[in-house]
Amino acid sequence: MSTAGGRDLRLDLFRGLALWLIFLDHIPSNVVSWITIRNYGFSDATEIFVFISGYTAAFVYGATMQERGFLVASARILRRAWQVYVAHIFLFTIYMAEIAYVSASFENPLYAEEMGVFEFLRQPDVTLVQALLLKFKPANMDVLPLYIVLLAFFPPYVWLALRAPTVALFVTVAVYALAWEFGINLPAYPSGHWVFNPFAWQLLFCFGAWCALGGIDRIGGFIRSPWVVALAVAYLLVSFAVVLTWYVPPWTRFVPKALAEWMYPIDKTNLDVLRVAHFFALAVLAVRFVPRDWPALKSRWARPAVVCGQHSLEIFCLGVFLAFAAHFVMAELWDGIAMQIIVSVAGVMVMIAAAAVMSWYKLIEGRHAGSRATSSAGPAGSSS
Repeated sequence: MSTAGGRDLRLDLFRGLALWLIFLDHIPSNVVSWITIRNYGFSDATEIFVFISGYTAAFVYGATMQERGFLVASARILRRAWQVYVAHIFLFTIYMAEIAYVSASFENPLYAEEMGVFEFLRQPDVTLVQALLLKFKPANMDVLPLYIVLLAFFPPYVWLALRAPTVALFVTVAVYALAWEFGINLPAYPSGHWVFNPFAWQLLFCFGAWCALGGIDRIGGFIRSPWVVALAVAYLLVSFAVVLTWYVPPWTRFVPKALAEWMYPIDKTNLDVLRVAHFFALAVLAVRFVPRDWPALKSRWARPAVVCGQHSLEIFCLGVFLAFAAHFVMAELWDGIAMQIIVSVAGVMVMIAAAAVMSWYKLIEGRHAGSRATSSAGPAGSSS
């Protein structure tokens, strides 16, 4: 994201880290996934990814809407939604081919069952149409359809947030509440509903947009206040204590029965309010302790995550592909801890390398365009 003071590398850093964490979480029975935040609180990397996506989208397209109007901005937003849709279908095709090839070559139909593609292999014609309609989504391919739908309905929200930010915030909360109250969701194929309910998850996406369009300035002093920071820390500690009881069953007796009955299940599909609160607590600490001018953001240690965050769509798609490849290697060769570490580290390194190549290519393309502009402007300048 670019601002008057330059690119805010915090967004790239946290989005890049979220992409790594999503990749690690997508590898089944992976000991390395214990470092991801889902094991220490109610939310996970998906909340980070969705919030930052809304923030960056609003920052870019909000400026366009202010400068060039609703129609031009809407056209650009919908073009981006189309680009993500094309990427999703391309990823779907490669993903299906990968799973089908592995299942047939190694005569192991469990891959198709585990990845949720058995219906595709049984009725590819019908299932392909459902995939084009975003109703059929294999395992680990639910985030991009969510993003596509959110972008499709994004133009009117940006328009409203620029003119009546309080009303816009009320609308997104109201939609979230109505989705919970009436169980509103989109249908999936062959049965059920979307894993990420867009009527619920729009809360984080739109709140990120609201923050980018001036909301963060309105609440900046509030979220930096000592008592809010202390409350955030307290909530994170309590959620960590609750999560510990999931892995140490004898400790469940320390959770009051009334609290457990109210709290469970902590629904990810409909973005449970406890997950939202956990993400907000993490965001408060990030804003408080990671300033925009933090020198470490430009260090070589942060650079790999920053670069991945700057190419989030491509790296996310690559991560989905690599997660299944890692699962295949572990299933066919060896699933020991050493192998889990190897495939996890190798996958992250491939993601970093791919992002670095894309950044390099973008750099040389920019230089080439700049040299053309200079050469074409030179004669005109000298002749004047």
